[in-house]
Amino acid sequence: MKKLANTEVKINKLLAERWSPRAFNPEFIIDNELLLSLLEAARWAPSCYGDQPWRFIIFQKQDITPWVSALNCLSVGNQNWAMDSSMLIVICANKVFDHNEESNRWAQYDTGASAENICLQAVSLGLSTHQMGGFDEEKIRNLSNIPEQFDILSIMAVGQALKESKFTEEQTQKEKTPRKRRALNEIYFNNKWK
Repeated sequence: MKKLANTEVKINKLLAERWSPRAFNPEFIIDNELLLSLLEAARWAPSCYGDQPWRFIIFQKQDITPWVSALNCLSVGNQNWAMDSSMLIVICANKVFDHNEESNRWAQYDTGASAENICLQAVSLGLSTHQMGGFDEEKIRNLSNIPEQFDILSIMAVGQALKESKFTEEQTQKEKTPRKRRALNEIYFNNKWK
């Protein structure tokens, strides 16, 4: 299913096609080539001092025991649909610079850019992503042995969107809801804050 952004001015097709479905094809498996393509896109995101503060923990559905453990770290509402995705990516940001071990106040910003690169690369490959904040941080930190030096920002579900013809009634209602954004003139100011 395509759910194009209803933009006020024309934007790149890849950006207009990116959205966050909750209905994934439960039978689709992401192969290693697709996985590495997503991570390569993340690798080339911009970052302060080129520090690349992002780190990712990958859980693939075909590795069922760790997959279920990661799925159980999500809120129940997210578990209900994320279980049909092919992969979960735990997105982490290093709070300190590698080159001088000082606080990196841009780490989350930079890591967000790398996560968006994954989302856009996924669209280019015919895949879909959905980022989640509904997870138990302590559980996923312990499960994945993530050092305290890293903030856990999100867990991203990745997979192939389910074909519309296979939607349940509930999925149809949720997936067909129009996308909403603030009006363009509400998100910027000229010269000073209003």
